[in-house]
Amino acid sequence: MKIIRFEDIVAWQKAQDLAVEIYNIFRQHKDYGFRDQILRAVVSISNNIAEGFERNSDNDFMRFLFISKSSCSEVKSMLYLSEKLKYIEEKQCRELIKKCTEIIKIISGLINSINNK
Repeated sequence: MKIIRFEDIVAWQKAQDLAVEIYNIFRQHKDYGFRDQILRAVVSISNNIAEGFERNSDNDFMRFLFISKSSCSEVKSMLYLSEKLKYIEEKQCRELIKKCTEIIKIISGLINSINNK
């Protein structure tokens, strides 16, 4: 199936949902450095998918998918830290990390499908 719009990419959809969830959790957080970093990273996931898709080049798209995947790993790392700092509860942290892992797997599958064209 050919993807016509970046909005149809499941990884983009899930990354958008994750960004809303992370924003709702950390938007009022007083550790401004931490808050700004995790919010920038989570927004970067879907934005890089969209930007790469619109480049209309498989090589460019893959490069942006790798950046998106890296941003998702950054969010995971920040979530582990947020639990250690007692910013969020362990259960909530595990659920969010699970969502990050799922997004990373979807992006990896997309990268593999482009490589196998």
